[in-house]
Amino acid sequence: MYCDLVVKNGRLVSANRIFEATIAINDGKFVAFASPTIDIKGREVIDAGGNLIFPGVIDCHAHLNEPGFEYREDFETGSRAAVVAGCTTLLDMPLNNNPSLLNKDSFSRKLDAVSRHSYVDFALWGGLVGDYDDTPGSIKNNLNDVLELQKCGVVGFKGFTCPNGNLFPAVNLGNIRQALEILKPYNALCGFHCEEYGQILEREKAAKAHARQSNNEKIRDFLDSHDVWAEYVATKNVLDMCRATGGRVHICHVSHPMVAQAVKDAIAEGLPVTAETCPHYLKYSENFLFEKGAPAKCTPPLRKHEEVEALWSYVLDGTLSCVGSDHSPAADNEKNNVKMDIWQAWGGLNSIQFFLPIVFDLFVHKKNLSPTWIPKVLGINPAKIFGLYGKKGAFEVGFDADLVIFDPEMPWKVDQKKLFTKGHISCFEGEEGKGAPICTIIRGKQVARAGYYLESAKGYGEFVHPVSTSNYY
Repeated sequence: MYCDLVVKNGRLVSANRIFEATIAINDGKFVAFASPTIDIKGREVIDAGGNLIFPGVIDCHAHLNEPGFEYREDFETGSRAAVVAGCTTLLDMPLNNNPSLLNKDSFSRKLDAVSRHSYVDFALWGGLVGDYDDTPGSIKNNLNDVLELQKCGVVGFKGFTCPNGNLFPAVNLGNIRQALEILKPYNALCGFHCEEYGQILEREKAAKAHARQSNNEKIRDFLDSHDVWAEYVATKNVLDMCRATGGRVHICHVSHPMVAQAVKDAIAEGLPVTAETCPHYLKYSENFLFEKGAPAKCTPPLRKHEEVEALWSYVLDGTLSCVGSDHSPAADNEKNNVKMDIWQAWGGLNSIQFFLPIVFDLFVHKKNLSPTWIPKVLGINPAKIFGLYGKKGAFEVGFDADLVIFDPEMPWKVDQKKLFTKGHISCFEGEEGKGAPICTIIRGKQVARAGYYLESAKGYGEFVHPVSTSNYY
């Protein structure tokens, strides 16, 4: 056999085993996984040096902010950081964009813009917004546009149940129910940021009215304004609409075991529900927010230490079936502890460049779990949930030849001055761990090596159209 690319001397990590094999790649696809004793010739040969090899990582939840907010991040800067971290397919959110990705026209504009300079293969979430107000120019719900977006090939529809500004208005229960009814015949998925509108609105209003507070007091008020009851009530409401319609629901970035238990109960009931969490909810407690301040602000916020530990059981039992970075970048001045308090700071983390290293270190070195967890939560599960399985997410003949050669013992330390993202303030500054990518390959082409992206890969990233609605259930 003669191939375009041969990857040898690696230990392949699938969702259920680790095994030695030589990988043969032709025309950007996996064509064979052969015994190391079989001699396969290649136009290009990469020696993995005995390291682990993962199927390409799928980040199911990231915000790259193009078009409209390129001063925070664009697809070039965000995707180059992603491939350095081992990400080969990125699912980009419809916000913060201007215009938000709410209809066929905005889909086409975004696809044209980001395809020019993406290093990573990408799929797109569509937006789901609700009635806002009667002010001229304000956005109305886009329920009349969702079927056109479905035909365009979005992997899901993202809605917010909490105050979110006039570019991406929150959905109410009526909007959610109607969207699920419209999309159910297509087995399309609706994902939600779950925090209940009224609680957030009123509790933030009361907290911000307090005067002459210290920074720590303001952080405490922020945490209390976004307590678990806001997340839990919104999640229960969304699950009720799933129950009422039978439409597919995905709960984004679950932060608390009480919310995860509600999801678990719904799954046990047989409802078509999936859910994700993020590395920061599995690693850091609210003490981290008091330590780091604005750079660690996100919503839902970080929870108490015992709640962080309890959340793990829902990853291990499959309730939280995938992990996303929720990279939501900001300009440096929007995360500056000196110039602004917790209320003024942007709510989102610069997390994409150390996504896989942090997840691996957390699962394997900190929790002593098998590396086989990585392909589960960062590969096969998101691929199946978002309709990409058959093309992405696993070592299978005929799938795109996406892989990450990974040194499980390589030490790393976050230095925010060396980030490839546009913003350079990260709450992970100074964090250390073990395990890092040494080569990232997308469709048979190297896009990152030894901690750096390859300039030749700029614009190589392609839009990934779902191959099915879902085969997760």
